[in-house]
Amino acid sequence: MIPSTSSTPSTPSTPAVLTAPTARRPSVAQVGGSRQLAGTWTLLRLALRRDRVVIPLWVGIVALMVVSMPGALESVYSTPAERADVARQMLTNSSLRAMYGPLSGDSLGALVAWRIGAYAGVFAAVMSLVVVVRHTRDEEESGRQEMLSAGTVGRRAPLTAALLAALVANAALALLVTVGLAGQGGSGALALGLGTAGVGMVFATTAAVVAQLTQSARLARGLTGALLGAAFVLRAAGDSSVSDGSSVLTWLSPVGWLENLRAFAGERWWVLALFAAALALQGGAAYALAGRRDIGMGLLPTRPGSAAGRLGTAGALAWRLQRGSLLGWSLAFLAAGAAFGGVTKGATDLVGDNERTREIIERMGGQSGITDAFLATMAGMLGMVAALYVVQCVLRLHGEETSQRAEPVLAGAVGRLRWAGGHLLIAFGGATLIMLLGGLGLTAGYGHSPGPILGACLVQLPAIWTVGALALLLYGVSAQAAPAAWALAGAALLLGWIGPALNLPQAVLELSPFGHLPRLPGGAMTWTPVLVLTAIAATLTTAGLTALRHRDLTTG
Repeated sequence: MIPSTSSTPSTPSTPAVLTAPTARRPSVAQVGGSRQLAGTWTLLRLALRRDRVVIPLWVGIVALMVVSMPGALESVYSTPAERADVARQMLTNSSLRAMYGPLSGDSLGALVAWRIGAYAGVFAAVMSLVVVVRHTRDEEESGRQEMLSAGTVGRRAPLTAALLAALVANAALALLVTVGLAGQGGSGALALGLGTAGVGMVFATTAAVVAQLTQSARLARGLTGALLGAAFVLRAAGDSSVSDGSSVLTWLSPVGWLENLRAFAGERWWVLALFAAALALQGGAAYALAGRRDIGMGLLPTRPGSAAGRLGTAGALAWRLQRGSLLGWSLAFLAAGAAFGGVTKGATDLVGDNERTREIIERMGGQSGITDAFLATMAGMLGMVAALYVVQCVLRLHGEETSQRAEPVLAGAVGRLRWAGGHLLIAFGGATLIMLLGGLGLTAGYGHSPGPILGACLVQLPAIWTVGALALLLYGVSAQAAPAAWALAGAALLLGWIGPALNLPQAVLELSPFGHLPRLPGGAMTWTPVLVLTAIAATLTTAGLTALRHRDLTTG
């Protein structure tokens, strides 16, 4: 019996064993369909968990900026006649149209959409590009995506999860804006909320495309940010030339689509189709490109560079890593300074005899003349934005550590202090450079002597350095705590931007280091707060470097 059973060539079990794998083999359609998105929901939950602090902060800050605006503007323009006067001035004031856009109606809601709409869209776009790049190119650059993709994760699942995370953030922002402004008109509030989220999602898909082309997360963020800046400039150029937002340049910009949605002023719901078309076009391009490259690689080749000679030091390496970012910030500050300087005279005309507006601007920027107060306000705004630059530069240390590029550098003769010192030199020295360029831009735009304006810009440096030193201290204590530095910089920006308009107590405004600085030009120069803040920055920097020197870089 034994030979007969073993010599049977075709038992019923034999074909079953041979054909079972064939029956389970996925078809081409399956591979191109659900298999490509396998693990999406798991990656989405992971992304939302990792961003459980960052996304709520972004959404909360932007929503608060928008929903707090009606109360602030109502105290300034309390009557329909005052609001109608502002609307008339926008017809002839091209400089303020470039800054804020055209005013389409004289209701309080229309005034809110005019004053904050474009900037809310820009902040939503920054939030979205940060989220998408963080969960696509950052993950690949760190090597974590390769490890995840070795399991049951589809090829396009990470991209899908990143876009869904951005969608969750923008949907939450749209909901808060709609609910917060519902008292001004339900349809207008919904239009402004959807338009703000629409701008955010357009640049989320832009970041998704750029992330497929580049091999560096830093470059992906920089290029997407440059495209966002170009969109804002296009909108500004179009609005300065035409008073009703109908310029071709305005229609070429997603930020211009938001203003042409005309929230609270006879909404144009069909404009939302432009956002949908851009999402479909860019999203489709990102998905197509994602299937044409290897994990960790970009479609655009990187340029290799030698690390010999002058690039052989820690400081030179930091310069090579951060020079592109510094160049971008420098050009942006020069252009922004010129734009702010150009609108100074127009802002003076807009304030006119409105005492409440005069009080707010003087509280933000000085006590000696409305022009000096406006210039001081613009210098202060440049300083608060420069704090974001310093935080970005300091947290490059965190990026180098988490991507494991710091380990081979520190394994040689380079110590931690030299390694960190190179990045801090770029951070603090770069802040000085961009504030100088911002002051030169203000001077060129306004057309007056540079001395007082440059002084107003440079006096912001101790506060900027203090924010950067706080970021270093957080990173030095724990790598996991480092991202909280963005919250500190955002809080300083929020207090400086809307705090005076909300008539917050001076004690609250002084929670920000910028609340202690002398208001120049126009105000008296007091050295005590400048020297104290400089000493605080030096102390925090020393403490941060000491903590960094003694902790384990791999565990924080």
